[in-house]
Amino acid sequence: MSDSTLKKEGSVLRFLIPSLIGVFLFMIPISIDGEILIPVAMLANWLQEAAADTLPAIAAFFMLIAVAGSVIVKITGASNPLMKSLFEVSWVWLGIRAIGLLLSLMVLFNLGPEWIVSPDTGGLLLFDLIPVLITVFLFAGFFLPFLLNFGLLEFCGAILTPIMRPLFTLPGRSSIDCAASWMGDGTIGVLLTNQQYEQGYYSKREAAVIGTTFSIVSITFSIVILSEMDLMQYIVPYYFTIVAAGFIAGLIMPRIPPLSLKKDDYVNGNNKRDERSRPPHLNPFEWGVKQASEKAVQNGASSIVKGGIKNVLDMWIGVIPVVMALGTIAVVVAETTPLFEIIGTPFVPLLEVMKVPEAAEASQTMLIGFADMFLPAILGSGIESELTRFVIAALSVTQLIYMSEVGGLLLASKLPVKFTDLVLIFLERTIITLPVIIGLAHLIF
Repeated sequence: MSDSTLKKEGSVLRFLIPSLIGVFLFMIPISIDGEILIPVAMLANWLQEAAADTLPAIAAFFMLIAVAGSVIVKITGASNPLMKSLFEVSWVWLGIRAIGLLLSLMVLFNLGPEWIVSPDTGGLLLFDLIPVLITVFLFAGFFLPFLLNFGLLEFCGAILTPIMRPLFTLPGRSSIDCAASWMGDGTIGVLLTNQQYEQGYYSKREAAVIGTTFSIVSITFSIVILSEMDLMQYIVPYYFTIVAAGFIAGLIMPRIPPLSLKKDDYVNGNNKRDERSRPPHLNPFEWGVKQASEKAVQNGASSIVKGGIKNVLDMWIGVIPVVMALGTIAVVVAETTPLFEIIGTPFVPLLEVMKVPEAAEASQTMLIGFADMFLPAILGSGIESELTRFVIAALSVTQLIYMSEVGGLLLASKLPVKFTDLVLIFLERTIITLPVIIGLAHLIF
């Protein structure tokens, strides 16, 4: 066997082995003691049980780091890339981080009015949801490089290239953005898309479509939602449901306003072709393996450690304070005012026609996800019907536009989307995906 053949086989193995480990950790459900979980969720559950008493204080500590680090960077600036990615935020998002810290300290030390610190409002976030986030983010974030760094995205991109243009009106390279969003995080997809748009690979319309249609919530967040809704045993049909609903939304959304009205203009008139188009002598599978192997040889064990640590810190510092702030405010509003009951009222007859149990309770979760994707799960976790909880969990993911993260990032990026665009897209995705989700839920339950 020649040296070149051995080298080629070695690079393929460097792609296959870490990628298969990642697929196992994130996508393969296993049964232990009658409970069906994916390995990452099992590890998170174990840590949550072992450290239940200390996790709320740990969360408050990381919120303190988030606020202090952001203030320091605001005052002194930051040249370190990691410091910039963790702490360089606008004044608005710094304020939200500060609110999250303040609320966590009030709840932790039981200081303040009962409507903030009670187990049904702030206590629900800090003692119930946040510990789930910390443990899931730890293991899922640390193991994400197995999915991201060893060629699986490139392989998926090559395989999906022939279908992207006819189905979604997008260039083939966008499939990598979509895969990165799904397997990594919606923010990764937005950042990739923004970079490609600024470099002239996407037109305004293409960039807007990719950023608002395919920057779906990550596997990590999906696990958190299922865990909060006590539905981990349905992880396989859940994934199938959100993929099916997201696929249908992906077909429709680029062809209706506001996305269809975006122009196919490029930044500074700079239109770059895909520099790595598939050679004619290779089929999509062979091209995918070649690209994946090239990616794999660029990364080693150190990329897993460095990438994993960065992922975990990004989630702990960037996401937890925002969830604490917006989540507590939204739950307080939901518990003390009829606001979500009022704005969800139009959904009651629709849910009743489609035979969704506890329609009135479910209706209150239909639009709250625009603020943060965890809020529907928080408000709906007490609903008895598994079918209804399943519908809420799936809808909260497929709605996609939530202002606490992806929505805020879209507005802060150079992508050609406005706040009014995001509101319309959120409502359209809700209307499009809800019947699909309910229909599949009736088949599952």
